Amino acid sequence: MEPDLFTAAAEERQEKDPSSSPLAVRMRPRTLDEVVGQQHLLKPGSPLRRLVGEGSGGPAGASSVLLWGPPGTGKTTLAYVVSKATNKRFVELSAITAGVKEVRAVIDGARRATGGFGKETVLFLDEIHRFSKAQQDSLLPAVENRWITLIAATTENPYFSVISPLLSRSLLLTLEPLTDDDLRALLRRALSDERGLKDAVALPEDSENHLLRIAGGDARRALTALEAAAGAALDKGEPDITLQTLEETVDRAAVKYDRDGDQHYDVASALIKSIRGSDVDAALHYLARMIEAGEDPRFIARRLMISASEDIGLADPNALPIAVAAAQAVAMIGFPEAALTLSHATIALALAPKSNAATTAIGAAMEDVRKGHAGPVPMHLRDGHYKGAAKLGHAQGYVYPHDLPEGIAEQQYAPEELKDRTYYEPTRHGAEARYADAVEWTRKHLGRKRS
Repeated sequence: MEPDLFTAAAEERQEKDPSSSPLAVRMRPRTLDEVVGQQHLLKPGSPLRRLVGEGSGGPAGASSVLLWGPPGTGKTTLAYVVSKATNKRFVELSAITAGVKEVRAVIDGARRATGGFGKETVLFLDEIHRFSKAQQDSLLPAVENRWITLIAATTENPYFSVISPLLSRSLLLTLEPLTDDDLRALLRRALSDERGLKDAVALPEDSENHLLRIAGGDARRALTALEAAAGAALDKGEPDITLQTLEETVDRAAVKYDRDGDQHYDVASALIKSIRGSDVDAALHYLARMIEAGEDPRFIARRLMISASEDIGLADPNALPIAVAAAQAVAMIGFPEAALTLSHATIALALAPKSNAATTAIGAAMEDVRKGHAGPVPMHLRDGHYKGAAKLGHAQGYVYPHDLPEGIAEQQYAPEELKDRTYYEPTRHGAEARYADAVEWTRKHLGRKRS
């Protein structure tokens, strides 16, 4: 028997005893209108609408599609909806267990079904990124000639994991992580729906918020945790899924953290002050609290970049590149993997030698400017590239440092009012010690007096 996404036997069992299936399976949408989230892919005339037979049809048939998105965003759910709604022959394969032999069997069956019965075939291929290039090549003739309509799902970037010829013959549909509002609607539907918990228990707001944090945008994870917590509450005879029951069930404490209130700023402040104080363990604790509370990883990364310049500076010139690289990585990968990147950067910054010399230097310089201590630019430093500049005395007498053996010229650079003002006072911490030596040497050769 050819593989099917949901076999007849499983469907029959579910109809007789719905509770035998997990809540996440029971609550799978039956139509595209029941799908939560991904509304950008479900507009009238979209490829998915056409796959289920909505649209004008005609000479423009439904296109093969690649569904790309994080786990729990609805890739398999969309395939399930297509399988239930379409009158086409529907076959499912997983790239984890299938190979070229299975693919060819499906294609041969599709050609026979088309030729003998006029029945089109939709092939759902899960985890397509696990297929080798040769295995993906085996799909090309069938997709190109529309012997099959392919729905392929992947959690990895298809531009790296799917061969170009297959990409060019398919529409790439990107699924977005589900928002808190999407998941909230899903949880509330599961609580009340006849296929779900049938109002057997209630979910108070604090428990609902904790479930949303646990889910991390993954619908399957949210429904699995809800089912476990509901079972525990019913066993206790409780009408509500209390926060305590939920914490016990999922073995994950609720972090008291308001992303829009004092906790947001207090914990962020504690993270930065722990890094500044070189307490790596405290810094990791506050980082973990922010991550577990569902803080925006980009906010954390921005704070680390500020810390790298404000508290470390030139004591470790690699601190800022590490923080910037972490921010770029976080923007690309998101949670949960971003936690590793943020940990990497936090540890590096906490253990780096510290200096706020760059911070105090620009602060002192800006303070002078605000007080009006500026003065005209010395004549020999002014722009001398335009016609008539020489007549004005601009750039006259300027000494080009590269012409001198030591590469430094004893001439005045600052305005007259500030010619002996010093702003940068380097420490002897870490790599900044060599900057301290350089500052001392250059100021001496520039003939500078300390102000």
